[in-house]
Amino acid sequence: MAQNDAYDSPWKDVLEHACREFMAFYFPEANAQIDWAQGHEFKNTELRQVVRDAELGKRFADALVRVTLGSGEQRLIYIHIEVQGQRDDDFAQRMFTYNYRLFDRYASPIASFAVLADENDRWRPDHYRSEVLGCRHTLEFPIAKLMDYADRAESLEASANPFALVTVAHLRTRQTKNDPPARYRAKRNLVGLLYRQGWERQRVLDLFAVLDWMMRLPEELEQQLWQDIETIEGETQMPYVTSVERLATQKGLQKGLQQGRQEGIQLGKKEVARAAMDEGMDIGMVSKISGLSEEEIRRLFAH
Repeated sequence: MAQNDAYDSPWKDVLEHACREFMAFYFPEANAQIDWAQGHEFKNTELRQVVRDAELGKRFADALVRVTLGSGEQRLIYIHIEVQGQRDDDFAQRMFTYNYRLFDRYASPIASFAVLADENDRWRPDHYRSEVLGCRHTLEFPIAKLMDYADRAESLEASANPFALVTVAHLRTRQTKNDPPARYRAKRNLVGLLYRQGWERQRVLDLFAVLDWMMRLPEELEQQLWQDIETIEGETQMPYVTSVERLATQKGLQKGLQQGRQEGIQLGKKEVARAAMDEGMDIGMVSKISGLSEEEIRRLFAH
């Protein structure tokens, strides 16, 4: 996969803002057993601590969430989620390693799930097994392969689940890999769908970040798209994305928004973070624009 088509990172923001919808869309059977009314808590800092020295391959978006099971069985469990963007022959072993290390830390059941966003139809790692001298280790885990949704793409466009939109964007990105005009039309259509859902501001921004990261366009078509977005936002009276662009332009970060955080680093992360917070942006979006971690932003504003 070419670098400009690598788009796993923004998944994490959407996942954190719409965890329940993530599980409902990709893993409905497991989702039905979770009592979301009891709340859920992300443990991503703890996940980093547990798996820091267990890197068995390139890791993309991942998350650790504490939830409560329903059906009369009120007990806490931990859900480990991975979004993998390319084939990795060590992936199943990594899932096993993460699972047992998390179990060792929490002494609580760990459920592991994987979303596979690669382009290899035959690569479907859903278990890990090892055996020596009669001793066996086995982990089986559910997977969701994004290419399997291809025949449902049109119907998914009508879904109110944000991950239906993310999945369609993934499919359209693959379909338009060498066809910029077709990608422009597909991206414009998805942006229109995004605004017609009537979602709150932060969800729109998170989902747009995923679309923008996935569906890169040549400069001329990118500029045309921004004009289209201004029209869409005028019609819906939701100037969410263009307000972020204006802030980025004021701070010299337009390329940073379109090409990643690195373009904005040299302009001063703290200054950008302060300006974004003054605009009332969510800490996740401030982190995305400034390049600071959420923990660094909290420390910055604690002084």
